[in-house]
Amino acid sequence: MLEMTMNSEKSIAERGRSMEYYIYFTLIFLLALPINTMRWIGHIVRARSMKVRGPVGRAWAEAHRFTPCIFSA
Repeated sequence: MLEMTMNSEKSIAERGRSMEYYIYFTLIFLLALPINTMRWIGHIVRARSMKVRGPVGRAWAEAHRFTPCIFSA
C-alpha cells in the first residue's frame, strides 16, 4: 500500500506545467516586454553597442525567473 501511494505522487517535472503556469508566464512576459525594450534602447544609446541580449530574450528570462516564484509560495 505504501509503494502505491509513493508511486502515484509525481513531481512537477514529471507532470508538466499546468495551464495556470503558462497563463502567469505569458502575463509576466507581456508586462516585461515594454520595460525591457526601453532598457535595451537605453543601453544601446549609452554604450553604443549591440552586444547585449535583446528585449525579447530579457523579458523571457524575467518571466522564466519570476513565474516559479509565484508557484513556490
